[in-house]
Amino acid sequence: MQQFTIIRDIVIILLISIPIIYLFKKIKIPSIVGFLIAGIIIGPHGFMLISKTEHIEVMAEVGVILLLFTIGLEVSFNRLMKMKRLLLIAGAPQVVLTIIFSGLIFYLFEVNIKRSIFLGMLVSLSSTAIVLKLLSEKDQLESPHGRISLGILIFQDLAVVPMFLLLPVLSVSESSSVLDIARQLVFAFTAIGVIIIAAKNLIPKILYQLAKLQMREVFTVGTILFLLGTAYLTHLLGLSFALGAFIAGLILSESDLSHQITAEILPLKDVFNSIFFVSIGLLLDLNFVIQYPTELTAVAAGIILLKSLIIIIIVKFIKYPLRVAFLTGLILSQIGEFSFVLVQAGKGYNLIETDVYNSFLAASIFTMIVAPFLFEITPLIAHKFGRFEPVGESVKKIKKELTDHVIIAGFGLNGKNLARVLKETGISYLVVEMNPEIVKTEKAKGENVIYGDITREEILIAANLIKANIIVFAISDPSSTKIALKLSKRLNPSVYTLVRTKYINEIDDLTVLGADSVIPEEFETSLQIFGKVLERYHIPLNVIMRQIAILRGEAYSLMRTETPDINSFVHLNEILAAGLTETYYVNEDNIHIGKTLRELDLRAKTDTTVIAIVRSDKTISNPTSKEQILAKDTIVITGTHKSVDAAFEYLNGNLK
Repeated sequence: MQQFTIIRDIVIILLISIPIIYLFKKIKIPSIVGFLIAGIIIGPHGFMLISKTEHIEVMAEVGVILLLFTIGLEVSFNRLMKMKRLLLIAGAPQVVLTIIFSGLIFYLFEVNIKRSIFLGMLVSLSSTAIVLKLLSEKDQLESPHGRISLGILIFQDLAVVPMFLLLPVLSVSESSSVLDIARQLVFAFTAIGVIIIAAKNLIPKILYQLAKLQMREVFTVGTILFLLGTAYLTHLLGLSFALGAFIAGLILSESDLSHQITAEILPLKDVFNSIFFVSIGLLLDLNFVIQYPTELTAVAAGIILLKSLIIIIIVKFIKYPLRVAFLTGLILSQIGEFSFVLVQAGKGYNLIETDVYNSFLAASIFTMIVAPFLFEITPLIAHKFGRFEPVGESVKKIKKELTDHVIIAGFGLNGKNLARVLKETGISYLVVEMNPEIVKTEKAKGENVIYGDITREEILIAANLIKANIIVFAISDPSSTKIALKLSKRLNPSVYTLVRTKYINEIDDLTVLGADSVIPEEFETSLQIFGKVLERYHIPLNVIMRQIAILRGEAYSLMRTETPDINSFVHLNEILAAGLTETYYVNEDNIHIGKTLRELDLRAKTDTTVIAIVRSDKTISNPTSKEQILAKDTIVITGTHKSVDAAFEYLNGNLK
């Protein structure tokens, strides 16, 4: 029965995966951390539920292939072009500098230069899965530190490709010539180029033909065949399976079928990824951890400190506030899942010794486990250090005579729209924005905008908050909004504070902090849908507006309770049962132009009556049956809701 051990091991892993996913979701910690801990507990150095890892490593390799394939699907060429600035000015320096400095530290500890570079590559990567999950749960993906983190993570994911290509080069013996190394690099890049060109011209066409068959099983099998086939081809060329999977995903990311492919592969990816992360935990030698706890803790702390410091310097260099730099640095300070993929590949090239491997594994898992807890205290740390940053000269030069004005915190879409309206109405305003590129661009356009962190007291004072009428928080960072809101009310209790938030459950917290008005996007979208539906049923506009006003009242309290007071609403069924009057505009291409009302015969066909025709500036009341319908006429129709709908369909030519 030895041959069926792998089935038993997979059953054990999947069995523990369900409660782990549930439990860690409840306590708001990424399930990846749970999988790592579970692997440690059930592994050969724990309770020995799984003692042999050879078969599991094969399954984990499949998980890596699927992970890199989906990353390739998500990182499309178009997306890369949109984020090219962040990729180049933040992502590239972070990877390069981390490799250089961490490699230098390893070299000082008498690790040879090639292995030092390899270890530096491992340290440079952060966990895309953990960071994106934490940022999305806190609604911080669109915040400044969220966007910078995403840019760095995408570059790291892309950097994995050349890192894989460099492994054979780093493994070359000391006696190898520069020519030998150059040959290997040329061969690797040539092979990748040939695969990309061949696959890009051939595979999308094949998958399109499979999709035309409208047989889901055939399409799914074809996708997996392309994925595994490309991965296996790169393996035959001496490269990694994971590299081929990434190339396959990147090629298909530009296809019209990419969303369907993601839907087909995603369930498989989640299952195999759980196996992958559990397998990492299985590899950890607890005896080694117990033997060297101080040294391993120091290594883990050193990794977190070094990565954070490098990222903080980079983010400050591109002129973001110190608080944003600290947030970004601490969020990205852990080791990533691709480091584990890379270290497994490096073992095959003899780039890492057993003791160093065990040390790296233990320290890396530790950084991933502490990441969610570090994320919780990061805003507090960042805010404390942000206070030491001096206020810029441009802020100090703000005219103090600016009074009764509106302060707009954040110059995204909502901030720009508000500024446009205020400008047209002649109301003075000042924009506070922390993205230096936006500030530079908008200043050139003549916008009244300053660079600064709205959570800083000095910035609010410089914006003359004391004499402001309103402050509008249009930033996509809930924690910063709360800090700035509390500070604003302390500096000027009479200022009217208007806060944009994404979710309804944040209303109470913001109200307690002093928000005079909270606009949750979640419910405003519901109100838009609500209004459009009623409009479709020809409910009078004043009634629709009254319904919306009732729902907005008392901080959306009616929409937040499970048993709303229906007596607060106008009884729409009575309105629907009654008659109404509607207008219909006659376009120049209408098929009924030139017909008389008798020929139109709306009463017989739809049970409605034409009571007037508005033509230019003239209103023809009670028109006779001989009156013709002309282009640009507005016909006033009366009838029931059902009959008016039928009349509109008839006038549009959709009803005979």
